[in-house]
Amino acid sequence: MPPTFSLPASRTEVVLEEIRRGILTRELLPGQPLVEAELAQRLGVSKTPVREALKVLSNSGLVTFSPYRGASVCVVDAELARSVYDVRMVLEPEALRRSVAAGVSFDDAAEALKEAQAALADKDHAALSLLNRRFHGALYAGCGNPLMVSMLDDLKDRAALITVVGWDANPSWRKEWTEHKAVLAAAKKGDAEGAAELLRKHIGAFLERVLAAIPDEGA
Repeated sequence: MPPTFSLPASRTEVVLEEIRRGILTRELLPGQPLVEAELAQRLGVSKTPVREALKVLSNSGLVTFSPYRGASVCVVDAELARSVYDVRMVLEPEALRRSVAAGVSFDDAAEALKEAQAALADKDHAALSLLNRRFHGALYAGCGNPLMVSMLDDLKDRAALITVVGWDANPSWRKEWTEHKAVLAAAKKGDAEGAAELLRKHIGAFLERVLAAIPDEGA
């Protein structure tokens, strides 16, 4: 069998991850303008990979474009939070149920949970945000339905942004990871229905905390 090689990440991919990380760790705040020239100088690249990265992040819901203001970090409101979490509460528990039924080991979820304990001890909130995204992705990755995985992956950035906003208003990191521990324990025990129900309650409870913390312009 011929050897396999990992291709180096393109400049756009590197810039994309740096801007995504900046948004999800609150280095770049909701509503903050994203000026191509400033980001290019900060990241040591030309404006072209920055422009391409911003387009990708616009498609994933982290960046918005305005004809007058240009690109800026997406602002989370109640409508966005409800829309994203309504879909998650339908799809994610079902995907987890299928993953458990398929005998998935959930090793990556367990590793994320382990790393989160260290991040909690260090009060590394930026790491917790990224680990939260990784943990949830690991729960549904093995569901056996590529379309379901793709749909949930498409929500990852929006869900992570909403999570960051919720944690900023209500620092409930320890509560979230305690709930994660219970979900993972049920999943590893083979309790598909129990794990799915715990996950549904976890997602729904966090949505309630987010909605309590942000203004509802439609109310």
